[in-house]
Amino acid sequence: MVASQRSPVPPSVVAEIPLMELPPGASARVVSVSGADSEAPAGVGRRLAELGFLPGEAVRIVARGLLSGAPIAVRIGTGTFALRLFEAACIRVRPEQPQFR
Repeated sequence: MVASQRSPVPPSVVAEIPLMELPPGASARVVSVSGADSEAPAGVGRRLAELGFLPGEAVRIVARGLLSGAPIAVRIGTGTFALRLFEAACIRVRPEQPQFR
């Protein structure tokens, strides 16, 4: 292979990000949910799993609040939930397609 040629980046190499960093309207898949964050109350990981935030599930940010600390509206399955930012920070996702701006 010539040094100037590059192979495309495989989808499995796309970076995982916290759900709260996903742009509105972008689709992603849940990679993991953890409640071990020092800011998260005990049991938040279990609560998120009970709502359906499980590895492999498709998720999308529907809307963001106007203020920087406002909750975000998240669509997963057939449900839409308002998550506080510390809850969204416990959910790691992998965007399904690159975001072009």
